[in-house]
Amino acid sequence: MHNVTDPREDKAALRIHDRPVALLIAFICVRSSVWTSYSAYSYFEVVTICNLIMILVFYLVHLFRLYRMLTCISWPLSELLHYLIGTLLLLIASIVAASKSYSQSGLVAGAIFGFMATFLCLASVWLSYKISCVTQSTGEFRCLNTDISEGSLSYR
Repeated sequence: MHNVTDPREDKAALRIHDRPVALLIAFICVRSSVWTSYSAYSYFEVVTICNLIMILVFYLVHLFRLYRMLTCISWPLSELLHYLIGTLLLLIASIVAASKSYSQSGLVAGAIFGFMATFLCLASVWLSYKISCVTQSTGEFRCLNTDISEGSLSYR
């Protein structure tokens, strides 16, 4: 049940609902418009659909707690890499879509929702990392520590 007073659950609600909605709206806007550049908008469609599929996969992994059975995969690291790579590709796709829109309203709306989804992905990475570090201090979970000077990822 959703507890409004717990800020961690509000941040988790941002992770679950807002990004897929923005990605789906961006995909629908671009798909239903007259394209000015086939390669740019087909790339945009592929990136949005792949992001939606990966969000669904990670949602199902967390929903059914599959991470407990599949211990050979580092789930925090794979989720972090998914967010970073997906956000970068979505940012590139949105920039290309915005530059090739030529004032077509559906394409402009798709690019805007692409930028919104990019921002939500960045916010999700930030909030996810902060939540995992906060819950690590309670002893429930381990936090993924990125040490840039060492160039490695480790668990604390």
